[in-house]
Amino acid sequence: MRTEIRRRRRRLAQPERDAFAARLAQLAAREPLVRNSRRIAFYLPVNGEMDPRPLMDYLWSMGKSLYLPILVNFSKRRLWFSAYTPGDPLVYNRYGIPEPERVHDRRIRTVALDLVLLPLVAFDAMGHRLGMGGGYYDHCFAFINRRCHWRKPRLMGLAYEFQRLPLIQPEPWDVPLDAIATEQQVYHCSRIEAGRDRD
Repeated sequence: MRTEIRRRRRRLAQPERDAFAARLAQLAAREPLVRNSRRIAFYLPVNGEMDPRPLMDYLWSMGKSLYLPILVNFSKRRLWFSAYTPGDPLVYNRYGIPEPERVHDRRIRTVALDLVLLPLVAFDAMGHRLGMGGGYYDHCFAFINRRCHWRKPRLMGLAYEFQRLPLIQPEPWDVPLDAIATEQQVYHCSRIEAGRDRD
Protein backbone atom coordinates (compact mmCIF):
# COMPACT_ATOMS: atom_id res chain seq x y z
CA MET A 1 0.00 0.00 0.00
CA ARG A 2 2.76 2.42 0.92
CA THR A 3 4.62 1.59 -2.29
CA GLU A 4 1.61 2.15 -4.55
CA ILE A 5 0.63 5.47 -2.97
CA ARG A 6 4.20 6.73 -3.06
CA ARG A 7 4.40 5.72 -6.73
CA ARG A 8 1.22 7.64 -7.47
CA ARG A 9 2.59 10.72 -5.69
CA ARG A 10 5.78 10.64 -7.72
CA ARG A 11 3.82 10.35 -10.99
CA LEU A 12 2.13 13.72 -10.45
CA ALA A 13 3.35 16.34 -12.90
CA GLN A 14 4.91 19.45 -11.37
CA PRO A 15 2.12 21.83 -12.51
CA GLU A 16 -0.40 19.53 -10.84
CA ARG A 17 1.65 19.40 -7.64
CA ASP A 18 1.86 23.18 -7.57
CA ALA A 19 -1.88 23.58 -8.11
CA PHE A 20 -2.72 21.09 -5.35
CA ALA A 21 -0.31 22.78 -2.93
CA ALA A 22 -1.84 26.19 -3.66
CA ARG A 23 -5.36 24.86 -3.07
CA LEU A 24 -4.35 23.22 0.18
CA ALA A 25 -2.73 26.46 1.36
CA GLN A 26 -5.96 28.38 0.72
CA LEU A 27 -8.05 25.86 2.66
CA ALA A 28 -5.67 25.37 5.57
CA ALA A 29 -4.96 29.08 6.03
CA ARG A 30 -8.63 29.64 6.88
CA GLU A 31 -8.67 26.99 9.60
CA PRO A 32 -8.84 28.25 13.21
CA LEU A 33 -6.44 25.46 14.16
CA VAL A 34 -3.86 27.08 11.89
CA ARG A 35 -4.75 30.74 12.35
CA ASN A 36 -4.72 30.53 16.15
CA SER A 37 -1.29 28.88 16.28
CA ARG A 38 1.85 30.99 16.68
CA ARG A 39 4.67 28.42 16.65
CA ILE A 40 4.18 26.06 13.71
CA ALA A 41 6.43 23.22 12.59
CA PHE A 42 6.53 22.24 8.92
CA TYR A 43 8.50 19.80 6.77
CA LEU A 44 10.19 20.13 3.41
CA PRO A 45 8.73 17.76 0.78
CA VAL A 46 10.55 14.80 -0.77
CA ASN A 47 9.42 11.90 -2.97
CA GLY A 48 6.26 13.62 -4.15
CA GLU A 49 4.91 14.61 -0.71
CA MET A 50 2.34 17.38 -0.57
CA ASP A 51 4.28 20.65 -0.68
CA PRO A 52 3.62 22.84 2.37
CA ARG A 53 5.74 25.76 1.17
CA PRO A 54 2.89 27.93 -0.20
CA LEU A 55 1.23 27.64 3.21
CA MET A 56 4.57 28.32 4.93
CA ASP A 57 5.07 31.50 2.91
CA TYR A 58 1.58 32.75 3.71
CA LEU A 59 1.89 32.07 7.44
CA TRP A 60 5.36 33.64 7.51
CA SER A 61 3.83 36.80 6.03
CA MET A 62 1.28 36.74 8.89
CA GLY A 63 4.09 36.81 11.45
CA LYS A 64 3.99 33.17 12.51
CA SER A 65 7.15 31.52 13.86
CA LEU A 66 8.19 28.59 11.66
CA TYR A 67 10.17 25.48 12.60
CA LEU A 68 11.56 22.49 10.72
CA PRO A 69 12.47 19.01 12.00
CA ILE A 70 16.05 17.85 12.36
CA LEU A 71 17.13 14.23 12.71
CA VAL A 72 19.29 13.63 15.77
CA ASN A 73 22.29 11.54 14.71
CA PHE A 74 23.10 10.13 18.14
CA SER A 75 19.54 9.06 18.99
CA LYS A 76 17.42 6.63 16.97
CA ARG A 77 14.02 7.95 15.86
CA ARG A 78 14.44 11.29 17.61
CA LEU A 79 13.57 14.67 16.12
CA TRP A 80 14.53 18.17 17.15
CA PHE A 81 12.78 21.25 15.81
CA SER A 82 14.71 24.35 14.83
CA ALA A 83 13.51 27.86 14.03
CA TYR A 84 13.44 28.51 10.31
CA THR A 85 13.22 31.68 8.24
CA PRO A 86 12.58 31.22 4.51
CA GLY A 87 15.97 31.46 2.83
CA ASP A 88 17.98 30.03 5.76
CA PRO A 89 20.79 27.66 4.71
CA LEU A 90 19.88 23.99 4.66
CA VAL A 91 21.83 20.74 4.78
CA TYR A 92 20.78 17.22 3.78
CA ASN A 93 20.29 14.54 6.41
CA ARG A 94 21.02 10.82 5.94
CA TYR A 95 17.72 10.34 4.08
CA GLY A 96 18.42 13.17 1.65
CA ILE A 97 15.85 15.46 3.30
CA PRO A 98 16.83 19.13 3.64
CA GLU A 99 16.86 20.52 7.16
CA PRO A 100 18.23 23.61 8.93
CA GLU A 101 21.86 23.66 9.96
CA ARG A 102 22.11 22.58 13.57
CA VAL A 103 21.95 25.81 15.52
CA HIS A 104 21.38 24.79 19.13
CA ASP A 105 20.12 28.15 20.36
CA ARG A 106 17.32 28.04 17.75
CA ARG A 107 15.82 24.78 18.95
CA ILE A 108 12.38 24.63 20.55
CA ARG A 109 10.96 22.03 22.89
CA THR A 110 8.27 19.96 21.22
CA VAL A 111 5.79 20.83 23.98
CA ALA A 112 6.25 24.52 23.14
CA LEU A 113 5.01 24.06 19.56
CA ASP A 114 1.39 24.98 18.91
CA LEU A 115 0.93 23.04 15.68
CA VAL A 116 2.92 20.45 13.74
CA LEU A 117 2.18 19.96 10.04
CA LEU A 118 3.49 16.58 9.02
CA PRO A 119 3.71 14.41 5.91
CA LEU A 120 2.07 11.02 5.53
CA VAL A 121 1.66 8.18 3.09
CA ALA A 122 -2.02 7.49 3.81
CA PHE A 123 -4.73 8.58 6.24
CA ASP A 124 -8.32 7.95 7.20
CA ALA A 125 -10.97 10.41 8.36
CA MET A 126 -10.55 9.28 11.98
CA GLY A 127 -7.05 10.76 12.11
CA HIS A 128 -5.05 7.57 11.69
CA ARG A 129 -1.93 7.90 9.60
CA LEU A 130 0.49 5.69 7.72
CA GLY A 131 3.94 7.24 7.70
CA MET A 132 7.11 6.12 6.00
CA GLY A 133 7.58 3.38 8.56
CA GLY A 134 10.42 4.92 10.54
CA GLY A 135 8.24 5.99 13.45
CA TYR A 136 9.97 9.36 13.94
CA TYR A 137 6.83 11.44 14.49
CA ASP A 138 5.09 8.79 16.61
CA HIS A 139 8.18 8.45 18.78
CA CYS A 140 8.66 12.22 19.06
CA PHE A 141 5.04 12.92 20.06
CA ALA A 142 4.29 9.77 22.07
CA PHE A 143 3.84 11.97 25.15
CA ILE A 144 0.56 13.26 23.68
CA ASN A 145 -1.03 9.83 24.10
CA ARG A 146 -0.10 9.80 27.79
CA ARG A 147 -1.79 13.10 28.58
CA CYS A 148 -5.33 13.53 29.88
CA HIS A 149 -5.91 17.23 29.19
CA TRP A 150 -3.12 19.33 27.67
CA ARG A 151 -2.89 18.31 24.00
CA LYS A 152 -0.42 20.73 22.45
CA PRO A 153 1.09 20.55 20.01
CA ARG A 154 -1.80 19.79 17.71
CA LEU A 155 -0.95 17.54 14.77
CA MET A 156 -2.23 18.15 11.24
CA GLY A 157 -1.32 15.88 8.34
CA LEU A 158 -0.92 17.26 4.82
CA ALA A 159 -1.76 15.00 1.88
CA TYR A 160 -3.37 14.59 -1.50
CA GLU A 161 -6.98 13.51 -1.47
CA PHE A 162 -6.09 10.23 -3.20
CA GLN A 163 -4.07 9.26 -0.10
CA ARG A 164 -7.26 8.82 1.91
CA LEU A 165 -8.18 5.24 2.80
CA PRO A 166 -11.52 4.01 4.20
CA LEU A 167 -9.89 2.74 7.39
CA ILE A 168 -6.42 2.36 8.84
CA GLN A 169 -6.00 -0.02 11.76
CA PRO A 170 -3.82 1.90 14.24
CA GLU A 171 -0.98 0.36 16.20
CA PRO A 172 -0.86 0.95 19.98
CA TRP A 173 2.04 3.39 19.60
CA ASP A 174 0.44 5.48 16.84
CA VAL A 175 -0.30 9.10 17.73
CA PRO A 176 -3.59 10.16 16.07
CA LEU A 177 -3.88 13.38 14.11
CA ASP A 178 -6.15 16.26 15.07
CA ALA A 179 -6.82 17.12 11.43
CA ILE A 180 -5.76 16.35 7.86
CA ALA A 181 -5.69 18.92 5.06
CA THR A 182 -5.84 18.00 1.38
CA GLU A 183 -6.37 20.01 -1.78
CA GLN A 184 -10.11 19.32 -1.47
CA GLN A 185 -10.97 19.70 2.21
CA VAL A 186 -9.85 19.71 5.82
CA TYR A 187 -10.85 16.68 7.89
CA HIS A 188 -11.43 17.40 11.57
CA CYS A 189 -10.81 14.33 13.66
CA SER A 190 -12.67 13.26 16.77
CA ARG A 191 -10.50 15.00 19.35
CA ILE A 192 -11.32 18.42 17.88
CA GLU A 193 -14.89 17.75 16.87
CA ALA A 194 -15.83 16.35 20.26
CA GLY A 195 -14.48 19.46 21.91
CA ARG A 196 -12.43 17.42 24.37
CA ASP A 197 -9.19 18.63 25.90
CA ARG A 198 -9.39 22.09 24.45
CA ASP A 199 -6.62 24.43 25.60
